[in-house]
Amino acid sequence: MKFKDIKQPDPMGSYSKKDVIFLLKDISNLIQEQDNEEREYVMQNGGHYSEMLPIEYFPKEEYMKVFYETLESTKEKVAKAVALVADNIYKQKGKNVVIVSLARAGTPVGILIKRYLEMKYKKKIDHYSISIIRGKGIDENALKYILNSHEAKDIQFVDGWTGKGAINNVLDKAVKDFYNKYKISIDNRLAVLADPAKCVELYGTREDFLIPSACLNSTVSGLVSRTVLRDDIIGKHEFHGAKYYEEWEEQDVSKFFVDTIVGCFANMDIEEDGHCMDKKVYNSGIKEVNEIRIRYSIKDINLVKPGVGETTRVLLRRVPWKILVDDINNPNLKHILLLAKEKKVPIEVYKNMSYSCCGLIKSKAK
Repeated sequence: MKFKDIKQPDPMGSYSKKDVIFLLKDISNLIQEQDNEEREYVMQNGGHYSEMLPIEYFPKEEYMKVFYETLESTKEKVAKAVALVADNIYKQKGKNVVIVSLARAGTPVGILIKRYLEMKYKKKIDHYSISIIRGKGIDENALKYILNSHEAKDIQFVDGWTGKGAINNVLDKAVKDFYNKYKISIDNRLAVLADPAKCVELYGTREDFLIPSACLNSTVSGLVSRTVLRDDIIGKHEFHGAKYYEEWEEQDVSKFFVDTIVGCFANMDIEEDGHCMDKKVYNSGIKEVNEIRIRYSIKDINLVKPGVGETTRVLLRRVPWKILVDDINNPNLKHILLLAKEKKVPIEVYKNMSYSCCGLIKSKAK
């Protein structure tokens, strides 16, 4: 089936087109950013997060220092996780695999997987980055664009990490909805670099460690904002939208992050490790999140954000109430402690979780 009326993507992002094609509409001049307090109130009182953009600030020098130090100390670990998940993807999908990363946390991970596969298997791998939004689903126009050039069976969805596993459910529903509409079956399995929620089969590690790209917002994700879906700026046949932060091109570390990890690929031999990985899905993350929700009398489960990646997001673009940590001396938490101190957010030690940390968002509901 060839889909009609599908627009061409706008040039987007600071990455090379050889690394990724963003299937997004550039809405840089069509939307005003809002501060976290304002967004939090709207989101908890009926508004949707995808209809607003947070104001993004360039990180302070001390925080960038943590990013560079973390990247240097974890680059081999990240590279090994990329190699493990990439090899497992290739074993299941073969040489025609198409990487479809979920913008924007999935974008740098998708590029790393593509680069590793191309280096090891000497095959050109296509990589697209598309929008998926909790409560609204996947960008169907982006999927149609991909399916006009590729087989559905070759698609492999990729994200950065799992929090409580919610995006799994969004992806599963989106793929089912797409089949019901178009009778095209797409593999709904998600591949991630880190799976602390233990909710996917394809992963690089289940340790809740700091992936350096989780430290930053757009400056490590191709200078692209989080994605937006709003009827007044996104037409029926258009892709979901995003803003491009042109003003930060000189400070951008997106390519630097990718090149640093790619530089570790040549010295790795992980062939045997992939065979002994536990492919079982336990979904333990959501159970722990519910325990935390009950313990702290939180009504809305969406206000509990477990894991290093999600806690970072809470501190960068939400209104945090408190941060739970498994161990105040956990080396994965340097940037978390720095951000919490800067924003005057209390830290509490909470041992009864497999995550390194968990962000709790302040209730603003009426």
